[in-house]
Amino acid sequence: SIAFYVFIKLNENIKSNGILVVFTSNSCPFVVMWEDRYKILEEKCMNSDLGMVYINSNQAKRDGDDSVEEMKKHSIKTGYTYPYLIDKNSKIANSFGAKTTPHIFLFNKKKVLVYKGAIDDNYKSINDVTKNYLLNALEEVSNQKSVSVNDTKAVGCSIKRVKKIKDK
Repeated sequence: SIAFYVFIKLNENIKSNGILVVFTSNSCPFVVMWEDRYKILEEKCMNSDLGMVYINSNQAKRDGDDSVEEMKKHSIKTGYTYPYLIDKNSKIANSFGAKTTPHIFLFNKKKVLVYKGAIDDNYKSINDVTKNYLLNALEEVSNQKSVSVNDTKAVGCSIKRVKKIKDK
């Protein structure tokens, strides 16, 4: 199954200090505004021996903005250097409790969740950020320290799940 495949991919991408999982999408305005920080995160992960993956869980938009073809185009346009994975039926998002794009999950080398939430405190402008939640957490994890701020409110567009039709 695809969900199993994504878990395999997560395991394949864990490095010696852990892995950063970014639930993202192609057209959410919050993602678009925060995406200038993705390159910084990629570089930090590369330099800190942390794995990283992007996951698209917007199952309800697979025929539109978040189709496989659009994901490929988006990944090339933005220059992702880490895998951009499809989460079929939002199973991974559901198991993580991911609610928005973006929604960040950082695991340490023991595969323990040490941070979840937002990238920083200002999606509108990288120049107006006062709290770099994720960069600080990445630094602490790469130095084998406990993460001082480990949970912040994820801000973004809701993950577009397919609604199950209930029997009447």
